[in-house]
Amino acid sequence: MRTLRLGVAGLGRAFMLMLPTFAADRRVELRAAADPRPEARRQFESDFGGRSYETIEALCDDPDIDAVYIASPHQFHRAHIEAAAARGKHVLLEKPMALTIAECQAMIEACRRAGVHLMIGHSHSFDLPYLRTRALIESGTFGRVRMITALNFTDFLYRPRRPEELDTAQGGGVVFSQGAHQIDVVRLLGGGKVRTVRAATGAWDSARPTEGAYSAFLTFEDGCFATLTYSGYAHFDSDALCGWTGEMGHAKNPAGYGAARRALATVATAEEEAALKNRRTYGAAGSNGLESIKSGPRPAAHNHFGQIIASCEHGDLRPLPDCIEIHADDTQRIERLPPPGVPRVEVIDELYGAVIRGQRPLHGGEWGLATLEVCLAILRSAREGREMTLEHQVAL
Repeated sequence: MRTLRLGVAGLGRAFMLMLPTFAADRRVELRAAADPRPEARRQFESDFGGRSYETIEALCDDPDIDAVYIASPHQFHRAHIEAAAARGKHVLLEKPMALTIAECQAMIEACRRAGVHLMIGHSHSFDLPYLRTRALIESGTFGRVRMITALNFTDFLYRPRRPEELDTAQGGGVVFSQGAHQIDVVRLLGGGKVRTVRAATGAWDSARPTEGAYSAFLTFEDGCFATLTYSGYAHFDSDALCGWTGEMGHAKNPAGYGAARRALATVATAEEEAALKNRRTYGAAGSNGLESIKSGPRPAAHNHFGQIIASCEHGDLRPLPDCIEIHADDTQRIERLPPPGVPRVEVIDELYGAVIRGQRPLHGGEWGLATLEVCLAILRSAREGREMTLEHQVAL
């Protein structure tokens, strides 16, 4: 079996979340990485025996990698994509794709000119519960999907943040970072082509001056409609609706209520908060290397993104971390899902298919642009108090 030789640009929190996948999937070899932090580079070299670089340009000059996983902050995505494409590297790019439509278009064009694949992920639309729900919709057994209900309540806004993560203009707030997940899932189930968006956003903590919540009403070209609600204000936890399975598939203890706010209360300045966040990143204090990942608990269930119900003409489908609840016209049943052997393996399935087998990825650049367009429409609709009509949507 040919392995996919992968380089990593950005050894931060996003890389930490994908590391269990990369480490467990034998189709992937982590060959090189780029990060400005020397401690992260040293940790990578120790864990993987690979090379490390200070810049993405140097990483992409490495002839021993097929593709680059770009997990740098949002505002650097365009420059990093263009650096990778110019050197003939395929790209797996963290969401959100960028902060403007023009940036997305430039990135798509750079990859098209270079003849390389661009794939946007991870997002939770890769998760098996949602992929299986989409397959049930496409089977035709339950008729067309007509309505989608999505709801997620988390502590996102009170996790440690760098200053730019609390500035909407720099890609901060829940719409860019969390809305991209929820929108991707809803677009997957609804067929992809959103027609209009009407939304409101909430920003009601002056100490965290960015959007912490939103509700949006989406219509699709085929008449399907969807409601999306998200709150990151660390009060109600919607994992209670998913059997107390956390977003990453691990069992969650309800007694941990308020932990994010308590941790944040220990810092007094933006610098201290950034330092607190850095303690959770790869290579920090030597405690976040590969061995800690391997020795940690394995997820018993699949990743998820809160409560989702797809209402079809002849039944409601409710994906959960370990099953699909099916409430049809004349029957009610549960379709169990196999436990995840490799967490988020579906990301590697799609990336390997694109890079090694030449298959067009579902989550390509056009898909990522369409999801960003919905994010931007939510913000603009809330700001202007009107419905937005979309122009850059793509079907599955």
